[in-house]
Amino acid sequence: MTTVTFAQDWGVDSRTRIDMSGDNDKMVTNQRATLGATWGGSDWGLHVSSDVNYMLGGAAASMGIYEAYASADLMGYATVTAGRQAIDNGSGALMSSNQWGATRTTWDGMTFNLGLDMADVSLGYASYNGGEEGEEDQGNMWVNAGGEFSGWDVNVLYMTNTASDNAATGIDISGEVMGAGISASMNTDYDENTMRVIGLSYAVNDDMSVNVGQTVYGEDGAFSMAGTNLSGGWANGNMGYLGAGDEMLSYGLTYNMAGISMGATMNAVTSLDESTRDVMEISLGYSLNDNASLSVKYATDGNDD
Repeated sequence: MTTVTFAQDWGVDSRTRIDMSGDNDKMVTNQRATLGATWGGSDWGLHVSSDVNYMLGGAAASMGIYEAYASADLMGYATVTAGRQAIDNGSGALMSSNQWGATRTTWDGMTFNLGLDMADVSLGYASYNGGEEGEEDQGNMWVNAGGEFSGWDVNVLYMTNTASDNAATGIDISGEVMGAGISASMNTDYDENTMRVIGLSYAVNDDMSVNVGQTVYGEDGAFSMAGTNLSGGWANGNMGYLGAGDEMLSYGLTYNMAGISMGATMNAVTSLDESTRDVMEISLGYSLNDNASLSVKYATDGNDD
C-alpha cells in the first residue's frame, strides 16, 4: 500500500505606503498586493507567489513573480530548496528580503538546510551570467548558523561576493539577564565597514515594555549592503543605514492589550560633525483573528518631513 500526504495553503498580503514629505500637501500612495500558494507532501514542496504594484492615480499596475521554488528532503540529512527565494538571516543588516520596498529582494539559487541537532545551519549559493562576451559571473555564497547555547540565542552569518575580495560577517546574540532582555549585533560589510547595535528591553508588566538601544557606525567608511531592509531608507519603511561615524541613541515603549499593539520610539542621531537628527516612529496594530491583522506606522524625520 502506498500512502501519499498532500497539503495546499494560500495567503494574501497587502501593503500601502503613503509619502507625505515635501510641500503642497503631498500624498503619493503606492500599493502592493501579494498572492501566493504552497503545495507539498511529507518530503517535498512547491511555492509560487506574485506581486502586483501600482500607484493610486498613476500609471498602470505592474505584475511579476515574487517567489518560485521547489524543496525536497535529502534522505533525512538535509533539505534543498532551489529557485527564487526571499531569505532573511540574522538581524537582516547583511541579508534580508526588503519587505517594504517596491521591489523586494530575492535570490535565484539553491539553499541547503542541514539537519543538525546542535544548530540550524544553512548553505546558500546564487549566481547570474547573461552570457555576453567577457561577462563575469555575479554570485554570492553564504553560510548561516543559529542556535541556543546556555540560554543565549546566537546567529552567525558569513557571506562572499564575486565582486569583492572581502567577506561580510554578522554576529547576533540575545538573551535575558535578571528579567531584562539584552541583544547585540556586530556586522562588517564587503568593504570592511562596521555597524554595531546594542539593545536592552524590560517588561514593566504583562502588557507594557520599555527599551533602549545604541547604534554605532565605524568612521572609516559608510556601511552598506545592497538589497537589504535598510538599504533604501524610508522607501523601505525605516531610517536605513546611517553615515560613517554616526551614533544613534534609541528609546521607546510598546503596549499590548486585547489584540491591540502600540509602540513609540525616539531616535537621536549624532554625526561626526556634531550635527543632530531626530526621528520619531509611532505604530499601531490590531489582530483581527488568528489569520489576519492590520497595522499602520507613522514617522517624522528631521532630515525629511
